[in-house]
Amino acid sequence: QLNATAFDVKSDVDALQKIRDMGGLELVMPAAFAASGDCDAAEFAGRTVVEFPLTGVSITLPTGLAGDFNAMTFSEQIPGPTLKVTQGDVVKMTLTVPDGEATPHGNDMHASQVTAVPTFGAVQPGTSKTYCYIAEVPGVYKYHCSGVN
Repeated sequence: QLNATAFDVKSDVDALQKIRDMGGLELVMPAAFAASGDCDAAEFAGRTVVEFPLTGVSITLPTGLAGDFNAMTFSEQIPGPTLKVTQGDVVKMTLTVPDGEATPHGNDMHASQVTAVPTFGAVQPGTSKTYCYIAEVPGVYKYHCSGVN
């Protein structure tokens, strides 16, 4: 952002000098991470909590061509279930991996602005993990299996 001042970079004006003359550039970044962590944390008090339970399940899908495709899914869906929240809500995401699964599953929710490892990490077969975060930035975000750390 150049303080609403425009200039033509194709002109004879030295663009870098023009930027210096205007006082330089200020890069503004949103907060690097959303508030997250223990679901009983004080910063979540008084907010609407939206539960988002997922099950990490491997299934076999027929391709319709040659053979089958083995897929890791969230709650046996591809794509996984949709989570809809209002900005400011607390998302309480719980991932359960049933006994008998061949591999751990993980979850990386880009909207949480929280790294999956170490915040979340792999969920071993027969266990569950839960984490909470405040939905701060509006938009549409993907989530996906974060693998095994």
